[in-house]
Amino acid sequence: MLRILNILIVCLLAIEIYPQCQNRQTVYKEGEDIKYTIYYNWGIFWVNAGWVDFRVKPGKYFDREIYHLDGLGATHQSYDWLYKVRDHYQSYLDKETLLPLWSRRQNFEGGYEVDHKYVFDWKNNQSFASIKNSDKPFYNDTVDITNCTFDLLSLVYYARDLDFTGLIPGKTIPVTTIIENKVYNLYIRYLGKEYITDKKDNTYRCIKFSVLLIEGTIFSGGEDMTVWVTDDKVHVPVLVEAKILIGSVKAYLDSATGLKYPIEAKVVN
Repeated sequence: MLRILNILIVCLLAIEIYPQCQNRQTVYKEGEDIKYTIYYNWGIFWVNAGWVDFRVKPGKYFDREIYHLDGLGATHQSYDWLYKVRDHYQSYLDKETLLPLWSRRQNFEGGYEVDHKYVFDWKNNQSFASIKNSDKPFYNDTVDITNCTFDLLSLVYYARDLDFTGLIPGKTIPVTTIIENKVYNLYIRYLGKEYITDKKDNTYRCIKFSVLLIEGTIFSGGEDMTVWVTDDKVHVPVLVEAKILIGSVKAYLDSATGLKYPIEAKVVN
């Protein structure tokens, strides 16, 4: 019912991706903490079913200074009897190249468990994977990757760094990510600009996109996801809407602290 963190992460890919993915300026910094509330469509009602928290922490990976990207998501305990979700994503981002060095995805969703680890070898453009699913045997594997292939979490932060200027409504932009030890070439479609009001009656000027989804156990595939991000330098996602196989979900921005830049897209009433 609610692959909470998966949904948010795929949604947040909705920012223009240019061929140059290294040596860029970041719009985030250590100490950033962005929280979301997840709503699920239950018949005619929208219920507050869970939460997601994205953080940027300092760290070191062997001899390299890193951004430790950390994403947590869960259903509220009161809904665990229906469909329990506990998701944890981590990515170590090289501060110099801003490419992932290591990542881990841990999911518990309705009894189904996943633990995927990746080590990125950029000298040889390969990713070494350790894949464990509760319904399949454990295995290790090596996959060839391109210079701009990201795990899901690092791709979110890469996307936030990029410039929206000059986008034409209807334009599609390619993105490349590794999921389940497979490389996927996806795209997002720019849909223009709108004003969005959150659950706390805060209104923001936003940039709107749809996202091409991978068909699987939660999505039917196609462009059934829409995301609105702040139209300013920090590019904070304000609202995400997605159709899933048994309903729909929304993720509303709850709080954003420790930002590198202020949210200038917030409308002052």
